[in-house]
Amino acid sequence: MTLAPSLVPARRVVPFVRDLAVHGDRPAVVTTTGEISYADLARRVEEHADRLGTTRRLVLVVGANTVEALVAYLGAVRGGHPVLLAPGGNALAALAQAYDPDVVCGPATGWAVDERRPGSAHDLHPDLALLLSTSGSTGSPKLVRLSHTNLAANAESIAQYLGIRGTDRAVTSLPLHYCYGLSVVHSHLARGAALVLTDLSVADAGFWELFRTARGTSLAGVPYTFDLLDRVGFAELDLPHLRYLTQAGGRLAPQQVRRYAELGRRGGWDLFVMYGQTEATARMAYLPPDLAVAHPAAIGVPVPGGTFRLAPVPDQPDPQVGELVYAGPNVMLGYAESPADLALGRTVTELHTGDLARRNPSGLYEIVGRRSRFAKILGLRVDPDQVETLLARHGVQATCVGADDELLVAVTGQPYARAVRRLVADEVGLPPRAVRVLVLAELPRLPSGKPDLAGLRAQATAPTDAGPPAAPTDAGPPTDAGSLCRLYAQVLDRDDVRPELSFVDLGGDSLSYVEMSVRLEQELGHLPPNWHTLPIEALRAPRRPGGRRRSLETSVALRAVAILLIVGSHIPLFTITGGAHLLLAVAGFNFARFQLTGAGRGDRFRQIGASLARIVLPTVAWIGAVMLVNDEYRLSTLLLVHSIVGPDDARTEWHFWFVEAVVYLLVGLAALLAVRRVDRLERRHPFALPLGLTALGLLGRYDVFGLDARYDLPAALVAGWLFTLGWAAARAGSVGQRLLVTAAAALTVPGFFGQPAREALIVAGFALLVWLPTVPSVRVVNRVAGVLAASSLYIYLTHWQVYPHLRDLPLLALAASLALGIGYAALAGRVLAAARARSDRAAGWLSTLLRRG
Repeated sequence: MTLAPSLVPARRVVPFVRDLAVHGDRPAVVTTTGEISYADLARRVEEHADRLGTTRRLVLVVGANTVEALVAYLGAVRGGHPVLLAPGGNALAALAQAYDPDVVCGPATGWAVDERRPGSAHDLHPDLALLLSTSGSTGSPKLVRLSHTNLAANAESIAQYLGIRGTDRAVTSLPLHYCYGLSVVHSHLARGAALVLTDLSVADAGFWELFRTARGTSLAGVPYTFDLLDRVGFAELDLPHLRYLTQAGGRLAPQQVRRYAELGRRGGWDLFVMYGQTEATARMAYLPPDLAVAHPAAIGVPVPGGTFRLAPVPDQPDPQVGELVYAGPNVMLGYAESPADLALGRTVTELHTGDLARRNPSGLYEIVGRRSRFAKILGLRVDPDQVETLLARHGVQATCVGADDELLVAVTGQPYARAVRRLVADEVGLPPRAVRVLVLAELPRLPSGKPDLAGLRAQATAPTDAGPPAAPTDAGPPTDAGSLCRLYAQVLDRDDVRPELSFVDLGGDSLSYVEMSVRLEQELGHLPPNWHTLPIEALRAPRRPGGRRRSLETSVALRAVAILLIVGSHIPLFTITGGAHLLLAVAGFNFARFQLTGAGRGDRFRQIGASLARIVLPTVAWIGAVMLVNDEYRLSTLLLVHSIVGPDDARTEWHFWFVEAVVYLLVGLAALLAVRRVDRLERRHPFALPLGLTALGLLGRYDVFGLDARYDLPAALVAGWLFTLGWAAARAGSVGQRLLVTAAAALTVPGFFGQPAREALIVAGFALLVWLPTVPSVRVVNRVAGVLAASSLYIYLTHWQVYPHLRDLPLLALAASLALGIGYAALAGRVLAAARARSDRAAGWLSTLLRRG
């Protein structure tokens, strides 16, 4: 029952929460399922507040970007209850244990409210409204205590300088439990504007579909968000309602600030660079958009109602630099480090930010370093921020942190650790042994997107020596990720394998995938779905090892079967054709999985280039060697252009039509994906694009241009649709999409050869790829299939020179063809690995010389 207003004790409520209903039928929340009006939101908030009652209690709310979490948070604030807004996962458990909340609101089977006690176990100060984790300490018992005045003042200040209108619609691109993300909610509710509520990443195509559909007007991001925006081609996105971007949560490189500011000028929207800390509720400074191009390194001016001063710093050589100190109504009450601190009132009146700053001649403040981040290494004072800036100028993304006796430098991409170490050591003045470079797939980040310095230190203290390669064993699954890391290091020939990386992160390709899948199944006793994209630490053996069933990855099985059919039919030991065209479909399947990863365009091109090298180099080497001893092949064969230039009467050049087709397809698709719009289209519609390309490829298959396609067009144009349909098979994520790929194969393959058995084989192969990730097997079959699949290209290249001499002994011809191809695969693998190692060393030396220059 709801008490009459006269019987409800006086309680302090934030105005913008109390007055939600004032905005009536105006939309308050927009989701993928529809809109919620302010009137409806106010009703839900009041109902939640009534449920919590009038006795003030400490309410922990799991801050997800969902309607339920938003209502739970606002309802608790509306009821005057102090809210501990927390992330999920391990951090949630740590905070709940440390502060023993009276009520917990969070996801369970849906959304649950767990009332642990009718009253409160705590003495709660009347000004206390909100508890948030400090920046960089998610899950730590140390919390920021914020008052009702803090929340109201900062929301009003932000709404004022951003010029938020009632018609604005801000997307929740940051977590609700992060002060920056929460400030977006507060400032827009304060103006009766709408929130486009989503937990999707800006790297997700669905995010932008929702943004456009909801007519989004603003987007908030930390520096990492802007890296993701670059990856998705933000500059080319059509966002007709966008009014401004905001950036905070860390320093955005000046060149990026200037680039996005200029982009905004051309696009008709503004960039607001902002500065803040949780201790100031959210914002302390902003850079007016019209000054961003001229002053991209500045944080700007204090927010309305706030002031700055520069406090002297001992041993600071520049008298213009001091510690930035902020004062204003949004400064926190103080910290809480235990439940007893919840009874405290205000313990601070101004905020010492810990940032070193100066004021430039234009009156704008600039951050020049972080006082607390300075590290003393071997007696030398080092600023990790300056090291990160140095590396950024050389195109290396890095996060740095000082340890006891060394500087840790985490980098991403494919930099050369030795060159980075020397560059940093020379610039800072440290000996190279005091600089440790960690090459990671992704820099460790907090849920807010900020660098996770604690996580970096943890990675640095983890064992880095992968040790000697682990020999195959029948002793059962590994007990930890360490043995799997050693296995990955052996198969991939990498010395930077870490548990948080996946096969794809480590540069695995379709050839190494075969060996890895077989060895991994041998270790674990099964193959987890999409294991190649899972972190090594996520791979686990079944709980009951005795009941394990052996299986073989379907694409590996098809490669092994196809190469056997190709060689056996050529001898002929039997006549079962269609193996090469089935391999073409599997090649497209693997192209989608290993070349079209979530990496940036540059990394994708490097992956495609590496695949081309692994195909072209051994092919040309073999053909060239054969040409030295006989005249079986011609120059057009060596150059892999026979299907284009002929001659038509050749008897042996058709041997390599399959290799030419794959090479042409990879080159053509790389050129196509070089177009930014196409690259973005593939990321947004990963299934629709290959299906569309398949439809185009069928123009050649059905002789739409009046050509005799089987003879007048290169094989890549005639049979390329099998490759793109295999690509679509890899992207088919729903039952409907799988059915569509299966139907496409069943409708288009029959009639292509006029050989029903051959066509049935290819259709069956597509069905297996689409519907069965693995097939039942036994250990010995797995080992044999793994070797055959990994060597399939090399067997295909070399068998032409073997079986003609042993036609009278077909079984021996088959065995000899397979043996030579497997041997050539082993030799080529060693040569390519040695060449790659020399190339890496040479590139490292060259990089060092260029950077020193």
